[in-house]
Amino acid sequence: MDHAILFEDDDYELNMNHAVTPVQKLLLTLRFYATGSYLISAGDFIGVSKSSACLIVRDVSLAIANLRKEYVRMPENDLETRQLQKDFYKIAKFPLVIGAIDCTHVKIQSPGGPNAEYFRNRKGWFSFNVQTVVSSKLKIMDIVVRWPGSTHDSTIFSNSKIYQDLHITKKWGNSLIVADSGYANTDHVVTPFLNPQPGPENVYNESQIRTRNPVERTYGVWKRRFPILSLGMRFQVHKIQTVIIACSVLHNIAIDKNDKIPCDNSGIQLPEDVLENIPIIQNNQNNARSRLLNEYFSQL
Repeated sequence: MDHAILFEDDDYELNMNHAVTPVQKLLLTLRFYATGSYLISAGDFIGVSKSSACLIVRDVSLAIANLRKEYVRMPENDLETRQLQKDFYKIAKFPLVIGAIDCTHVKIQSPGGPNAEYFRNRKGWFSFNVQTVVSSKLKIMDIVVRWPGSTHDSTIFSNSKIYQDLHITKKWGNSLIVADSGYANTDHVVTPFLNPQPGPENVYNESQIRTRNPVERTYGVWKRRFPILSLGMRFQVHKIQTVIIACSVLHNIAIDKNDKIPCDNSGIQLPEDVLENIPIIQNNQNNARSRLLNEYFSQL
């Protein structure tokens, strides 16, 4: 859904006797994202009514969401692709990876109507099931915000543009995405073995799981930065989508500005000369996991 046309039903006007500056509008919106409080409480922050606060959050969220193409993007050339592969390789020596994929539930209030139950997830509460692909530095490179909470992760992925780019157009060549066992193991998506055998399969699993760890860490950092994503938004469905996208843009800006995030020491520190010799594996089999096991992990 195009977030540029999400809002169309509100027609509030700010009291012109109480001019609100752009900075105040931004601060009110950030306060709302950070506290998840009612709009009336957010409005009290700068002395505006609930309806005016609603309009402010709407407009600011839309303005931030419109920055999506600039701040939320997959690699666009070979240099960026290769850099992502190097960054992921530093974690646990897993080659060719440019992203980690998963889904997370963003809590919402029941949307009501005949389709409300589609938003009830397996845990019993209402949500959007949001798919992201993240970098090793916890940046959100791709986000899909249009599926209700009852939708399975694999369904979201198979209907996403990132799937087409990986498997149909092969936009990033033989690059790989790491995923959990909820996804199908393909020539560009690699998942862990469910019952690994001692030896290369165990080595593969340990490396794959640690390489996939950034996506879980991203969700933790993202939701701590913006508690509104966990507390349950009370907007209409189409407004919630814009807030989620806006929070992904702000999250990436925070990373670009070196905003402090929780420390994590799970990655393997490797010498720079090793990093310059990441193995190049030809994509000549349909199953990337088998190819990696036979050509790479069995040699470690």
